[in-house]
Amino acid sequence: MTIDLLEILLAGLVAVPGLACAVLALPAWFGHRFRESTIVSIIGSAFAVTTLSAAVLVVVLLVRGETEIGAHLGEWFAFGHDRFALVLLGDRLSLPFALFSAALVGVIAAFSRRYMHQEVGFYRFYLLLCLFGLGVEIVVLAGSLDLIFLGWELVGLTSALLVAFFHERPKPVEHGLRAFLTYRVCDVGLLGAAAWLHHEVGTAQMIEGDALAPWDGLPVPSDALATAVVGLLLLWATMGKSAQVPLSGWLPRAMEGPTPSSAIFYGAISIHLGPYLLLRAAPILDASPLTAWMVVAVGAATALHANFVGRVQTDIKSVLSYASMTQVGLIFVEIGLGLRYIALAHIVGHAALRSLEILRSPNLLHDHQHLEKAIGSTLPRTGLHLEWLVPKRLQPWLYRHALERGAFDALLRDGVVGNWTRVLRGVDRIDRAWTRRLGGPSAEPPVAPPAPKEVTR
Repeated sequence: MTIDLLEILLAGLVAVPGLACAVLALPAWFGHRFRESTIVSIIGSAFAVTTLSAAVLVVVLLVRGETEIGAHLGEWFAFGHDRFALVLLGDRLSLPFALFSAALVGVIAAFSRRYMHQEVGFYRFYLLLCLFGLGVEIVVLAGSLDLIFLGWELVGLTSALLVAFFHERPKPVEHGLRAFLTYRVCDVGLLGAAAWLHHEVGTAQMIEGDALAPWDGLPVPSDALATAVVGLLLLWATMGKSAQVPLSGWLPRAMEGPTPSSAIFYGAISIHLGPYLLLRAAPILDASPLTAWMVVAVGAATALHANFVGRVQTDIKSVLSYASMTQVGLIFVEIGLGLRYIALAHIVGHAALRSLEILRSPNLLHDHQHLEKAIGSTLPRTGLHLEWLVPKRLQPWLYRHALERGAFDALLRDGVVGNWTRVLRGVDRIDRAWTRRLGGPSAEPPVAPPAPKEVTR
């Protein structure tokens, strides 16, 4: 096997899902729809090939003792010293992610065949699922922060559209819009970090670290302040994608989407892309202790908040969403402390477990009731009771904090969005007043006289 064949396999991890998206989208554009079995076969075959290719690359690199392989697909554009190179990178971080993600998308596609059978949006669901898989493969295999941004946006778009999948009801649309706006606000951090790296270093491509580095990472600016700024911008981007406090309110609402999409987005893959980006930014975290400790602080605060709030939820999907939030917060702590291999193992294990739990959640209540009927009594509530660790005076406050979900939604709505809205309305009023004063009476559009009422006799 030559290096050229390995590069072809690496490029195929992105090309095959992209081809599957084109096969589904182009006929639909001209009004032709495939049968359900054909749709599932296309998606299943594409991600089976992707999984097999990723497995072959992992085995070959292990046998040869190599650490990485790159595939240069040319340049999108070049302007002066800035170049947008299309480079894919397969190493000890990206290939396990690519293998696990492709396999899980294939499993969800097979599971959804019966779950989404005869659903009105069956075709739309599978097209969005395929686009999501393509976006994830681009994110994890991207050899630069510029290319990561492309896949990052695909994942965010498909996520919001699947939250609002049942658009005939107002709440899914509202929650999908909330998730989309949270993504957009936080994606400014990713775009800003890429622009800052181009300004400081001249490139946003991954660089090979020293012998102690577990994998390639983002370049580190020579200036300490610039390094901290880039790190904090990346942290801001990951907080939105991974539902870290105070931006965590969209995650339980995202469970409005179909259960298979909830499993793969918010239990398995999408929510872990934030930790993946931080693992890629390991050199920046090492060079900026402030950023590393901020990652630890955000993760610890999220884990504590989600642990308390999840204990008072009354539906299983909300409980699982806060459980996912808790584990991702702990993964943030591990990354900030430099425990990167532990964080990688934690991501894979948690993603597999949580995806299975969310897929089983619709049958949980049914199975629980049958078990109680079989044994003839009510099952006792299980769980770890930690009341003895909390002083009695604090227990009512913590209980209220959990019921209100930390009041983060009200804080963002009234304290941040509300204040900015009032400021912008004030600026608009001032602008209108100056326009009237400078333009004079003729600046106002003429008002048409009211039409005479027709009198019927």
